[in-house]
Amino acid sequence: MYIPEAFVEQDFEKITNLVKNNPFGMLITEYDGYPCISHLPFLFEPDVGPHGKLIGHMAKDNPQWKFLIGIESVVVVFNGVHGYISPTLYATPGVPTWNYAVVHLHGKPIVIEDPAGVEDILDKLTAHFESSQLNPWEMSFPIEKNKLLQMIVGFEIDIQTVEGKFKLSQNRTAQEQQKIISELGQSSHNGDVELSRFMESYYS
Repeated sequence: MYIPEAFVEQDFEKITNLVKNNPFGMLITEYDGYPCISHLPFLFEPDVGPHGKLIGHMAKDNPQWKFLIGIESVVVVFNGVHGYISPTLYATPGVPTWNYAVVHLHGKPIVIEDPAGVEDILDKLTAHFESSQLNPWEMSFPIEKNKLLQMIVGFEIDIQTVEGKFKLSQNRTAQEQQKIISELGQSSHNGDVELSRFMESYYS
């Protein structure tokens, strides 16, 4: 990922928070010269290994899981807040741009096909995502359990490289940054308001 020096994010806590708050990522692999992408929910365990571990699963009918076998690296992209920035918000000359925060996690995948391993992954994902619900759902199987587990493939990704790009007007003056935050905060677009809050927290 191209990251100008002003936008490099190395604070692992900020990176971790972005991934945890935006867990629906893009798993990207390559097969026979073509990119393969699946949009999947991930559980990020930042304290496992030097850079953390991702846990996920996909339908066995999705051929991408086969491309995870025996390869050394995949990348998962997590997109955070983003929004258009008009030059009218600058005190000095500038051009239209887009502010955003994104994290790329590169790592080695391990495919898990055995039913016990797949069930363990489902348990972890369900417990994590249900924890925010008022009445958490407890995992049950609407069809015969073994049949369901055979329809799913689990995987883990041991993270080897972390890339964070937080492009939040760091190349503008503090006065301009505050004006951008203020104007976005008054927008009727929910995405702009979220970006305003994110920038305000980033600079606080």
